[in-house]
Amino acid sequence: MKKTACGLDCYDACKILVEGDTAKIKGDETHPVGNGALCALLNKYMHEEKRIETPRVNGKEVSMEEAMAAVAEAFREKESLLWRGSGNMGLMQDVSNLFMERIGGTLTSGSLCDAAGDAGIMMGRGVNRILPPEQIAKADTIVVWGRNLTVTNSHIMPFIEGKNLVVIDPVKTAIAKKADFHMQIEPRMDYYIAIMLARFVFMEDGQDDEWLEEFASEYEDFYDYTREHRIKAILEHIGTDLGEMGTIIEHIRDKKVVFLVGAGVQKYSTGSYTLHAIDSLAAVLGLFGKEGCGVHYLGNSRLGFEDPFAVKTRRVPKATTPFSQFDTVLVQGGNPAESMPDSNRVREELEKVKNLIYFGLYENETSKMADIVIPAKNFFEKEDVRLSYGHQYVEKMNRVKESDIGISEYDFTKYLFERFGFDGLKREEDYIDLWLDQCEKRDGQHVSPAHHEAPYEEGFGEENDDEFEFIDDYDDDFINTKRFRKYRKVSKNKPKDETFWLLSPKSAKSLNTQFVRDERVQLHPEAGYEEGERVRVSSNYGSYEFTVKVNEDVKSNCVVITNNTVGVNYLTPSILSDEGENACYQEIKVTIERA
Repeated sequence: MKKTACGLDCYDACKILVEGDTAKIKGDETHPVGNGALCALLNKYMHEEKRIETPRVNGKEVSMEEAMAAVAEAFREKESLLWRGSGNMGLMQDVSNLFMERIGGTLTSGSLCDAAGDAGIMMGRGVNRILPPEQIAKADTIVVWGRNLTVTNSHIMPFIEGKNLVVIDPVKTAIAKKADFHMQIEPRMDYYIAIMLARFVFMEDGQDDEWLEEFASEYEDFYDYTREHRIKAILEHIGTDLGEMGTIIEHIRDKKVVFLVGAGVQKYSTGSYTLHAIDSLAAVLGLFGKEGCGVHYLGNSRLGFEDPFAVKTRRVPKATTPFSQFDTVLVQGGNPAESMPDSNRVREELEKVKNLIYFGLYENETSKMADIVIPAKNFFEKEDVRLSYGHQYVEKMNRVKESDIGISEYDFTKYLFERFGFDGLKREEDYIDLWLDQCEKRDGQHVSPAHHEAPYEEGFGEENDDEFEFIDDYDDDFINTKRFRKYRKVSKNKPKDETFWLLSPKSAKSLNTQFVRDERVQLHPEAGYEEGERVRVSSNYGSYEFTVKVNEDVKSNCVVITNNTVGVNYLTPSILSDEGENACYQEIKVTIERA
């Protein structure tokens, strides 16, 4: 029996057992988080996806040596960029940073996924530590906030079994249907929910005064800040009332509470404020540093590690990358032509790149545009190390299958080092050992050096000697922005109720644009469209045709188009969040008409 770990972009980072040469896989029951189970993405869809097997140069199939020679020649151009996706979350994917640094190339900053929320957490806590799942299991109440657990984090389900369950989400998700209470709010209103809840806790003297005096002494100023928000107007604005707010207060007052917060709440320009506000609510309740309490978002998995792939290079924002400024662009493990916001802009930019190189597993919209295509090895076919942004455990990813297909990221980088006459690249096993040697060993498991059983028990900041900083400002001018006014000009002849918020959550059968693709838009029956009808959905960034799926779980003023859907990003905006350089996929309203 061989052992490895899953490299797919997921909180769970499961440990995998592989039986002999049959490549039959199953979950490792000894893994503290994986529960001995594997998801459908790993068990089914990954193995059904047809891989790229042969390199291509200018549309012609060639040998790997010919293709890599073409890559080396392309990197002799003046301006080069590496744009890396999250197709494989293993640490050795970053080894190519070392080559980019040596040639004076450019990398990206920010994120398509979670950076706005991370920025908000940093504002309050000073450091983004992972809340261990073991603490989640000790909670009395779980508040699932903008996170569809059964799709994005299924292995956490045993940890929340038997808890009081509150869900805050614009969509009646599968987990919402199991909840003791579901608040189906308006999109983009999570900040106000957190501020109002904090205000009501103060009004009822439900705050944890002892904890606040020691770790967040400016709490009275925060109470004053919450009182700047008008209760009646805001509750109406966010689509709730005093009764619903009171129900949530009953579930979280004087209890051990964990907030499980998803990336959905921060896919807006104001995403950092949302996480800062949720953290501020948690601080009022005294939820940090205590058993069975805390906020679980996407933690900084590399915290506490010395990173051998951290380099000092020029960087451009990932979510709005200006591809046309570069002669050579290497796309590694990603699909920007389809996964980045504002597909019209992205494709126009990619078309202008002299040498577009795609390095990945599967054919997609970007590979079809590329001048050079290099097939990669999957994570069963190479050595690596896997961290998790959802828990503290670190896994060695062993090569458990031999394959003649593709090249690993390390061998790709090694080839280029040798071709350019560079020295200083260590052996692959040296980098892997460097990561693993920094871990602690507990009960046979590698554990992150930054692991705290009760994060923030001693304080906040890198040295645990700072106080929590409450949110004291919120700047949201979305309705008055030029991009929204531009949209209204396009739509000025349409009645107001024909505009819909766009929501773009993940799908159960895909990881972003990997694996099964969709072509549907989900609409509430009140929208007036029939199942299977073809419609054109439009924003000021573009339009695309979809097939209607009628879904009563969607709010009547929203559309849901999952992020694996072909064409969804023709609708999304090419803007950055106020903090964190994050993509803002849901900062848009759309119109619908029959195709």
